[in-house]
Amino acid sequence: MPWKETCAMDERKRFVNDWLTGTFTKTGLCAFYGISRPTGDKWIERALAEGTLALAERSRAPHRHANATPQELVEMIVQTKLAHQYFGPKKVLDCLRRRYPRWPWPADSTGGEILKRAGLVRPRRVRRRVHPDSTVFAGCRDCNQLWSADFKGDFALRSRQRCYPLTMTDNFSRYLLQCQALAHPTTEAVKPWMEWAFREYGLPDYIRTDNGPPFASLAVGGISALSKWWIRLGIRPQRIRPGRPGQNGRHERMHRSLKAATVYPLQANLAAQQRRFDWFRHEFNWERSHEALDRT
Repeated sequence: MPWKETCAMDERKRFVNDWLTGTFTKTGLCAFYGISRPTGDKWIERALAEGTLALAERSRAPHRHANATPQELVEMIVQTKLAHQYFGPKKVLDCLRRRYPRWPWPADSTGGEILKRAGLVRPRRVRRRVHPDSTVFAGCRDCNQLWSADFKGDFALRSRQRCYPLTMTDNFSRYLLQCQALAHPTTEAVKPWMEWAFREYGLPDYIRTDNGPPFASLAVGGISALSKWWIRLGIRPQRIRPGRPGQNGRHERMHRSLKAATVYPLQANLAAQQRRFDWFRHEFNWERSHEALDRT
């Protein structure tokens, strides 16, 4: 004979039905079912007032929360997220705190829950992470000491033309120095924009890049025409190890935000894509907070 399975609601129905027969006393029934007299009174009152469906378990959550975030602030958090869809809750709240410093903005964790309830948080894929070499970024203690340069992966525009985003950042300040849409990743295309950056911001001590052209070559020492020009200017090239993008992790993190904010929807041509890059550069430098800079 199989075991008879019951649930709490079935037991409550049996208790109420037994009491309604008039055969048993309430005290005896409560003792038989192992409940207190006030608990028995509660289930009987609910069943008489609302029927047996009222015997289901109810939420114990309070009806009001004294510390709940005002709905006005919730709406502003959601609207700011919609305007900056690649911002996380920390950066959304940092943006709002700068605009309205006297308003009682909630904690970062609460902001994350608000965005999650609004369906604006994408679940992050969990990956195993390898710790980068702790000595890779040693010595970067001032602006113009170390720059990073790279091409964000190329993509096709609506005109079928390929776009190669050239990016340069200052590793100390996280300032995005250059974000230029180029038609080709060549020395001839890159050099004028680097020369503009040198004239605008000064010469760095080092420039860190990967091992691809035009930053490096298969020549002795990996020197390319572009890196030879840097050496003549007094700039020392730094190249990361192959397959170790984490050694240029600050720049790669910027690339993730760049892709999320500017690649889609696809633009018609390079000029339209450049306007999108200019918008991102302004936002990245002047509106976005940075964890490494104490979220300033």
